[in-house]
Amino acid sequence: MSGSLKRLWTAVPTLFGVMVVVFVLLRIVPGDPVAMMIGPEATADDIRRLREFYGLDKSILEQFLVYLGNVATGDLGTSISFKQNVADLILQRLPPTLELAAVAMTVGAALGVALGLAAVYWRGRWPEALVDGVNGLMIAVPDFLWALLLILFFGVLIPVLPVSGRLDPTLAIDFDTGFYLTESVVRAEFATAGVLLTHMALPVLALGLPLAAVISRVLKSSLLEAVDQDYILLARVKGFGEARILTRHALPNALIPAVTLSGVQFMFLLGGTVLIELIFAYPGIGNMAVRAVINRDLPLIQGITLTFATLFILLNFVIDATYALLNPRVRHG
Repeated sequence: MSGSLKRLWTAVPTLFGVMVVVFVLLRIVPGDPVAMMIGPEATADDIRRLREFYGLDKSILEQFLVYLGNVATGDLGTSISFKQNVADLILQRLPPTLELAAVAMTVGAALGVALGLAAVYWRGRWPEALVDGVNGLMIAVPDFLWALLLILFFGVLIPVLPVSGRLDPTLAIDFDTGFYLTESVVRAEFATAGVLLTHMALPVLALGLPLAAVISRVLKSSLLEAVDQDYILLARVKGFGEARILTRHALPNALIPAVTLSGVQFMFLLGGTVLIELIFAYPGIGNMAVRAVINRDLPLIQGITLTFATLFILLNFVIDATYALLNPRVRHG
């Protein structure tokens, strides 16, 4: 408990530091957000009133103190470009991004484990070189380029998958939350879940393929170390097959570094959704972040940055807890 409390206290200055850096940088960058949102026919008095409304007429220190007080009460401000409450906008757009990242993480981890097991199972033979080549290709091509290649192949040459959006606009479906896929599965509406998954397929692959290659390489290295241990030799003496030895004996011990890496990669994957959502017109927080930057929407950029920082800190807690569960030496240390 003491360790968890210490990590919780370290999160407070981290979030404060993020808020300070983002707040100051946004205000020293050239350009006036009010001038970008107001029409050319606006008078000087209109501009003055709008600057007063968003608090941009005060000094940076005064603005930050007001912002800090508002954040402490849960008020992230009003979006300049959307004219809506920033917290409400984030709550609307965050669930699609989290579902996209979770499915991409699941696909990437499953594919990475399968490739890692295959490489060790066929070690010393030509399929191992093939798996290594596939891993090299997947990690060499960045996610945004995978997105463009997948659109070209599955959206143009062989148009079998949708290349934009989250749900077919012709479907009239009411959801109680923003987690459409989760809600569909819970309701046992598998046809709706299937439609959602087809729209997620290409962005999931674009995000998941590089992730799978990284997990596969780390897992292969861990498995090669594990298969040289005495307990593996004992399993071979007992006459167990190679597939059983790898999956039941070597894999549980080799998973620890792969699981830790997966947690770290999931944080990078969340950040990578920004560009992928833009390419596939996916209505997540990443797509909204790009629009916020283009429009220099200061309150929205600050709210999104704070949200991502909070998510990263929470994921760090989850990674630490998972590692402690998998590694008893850390748990009892």
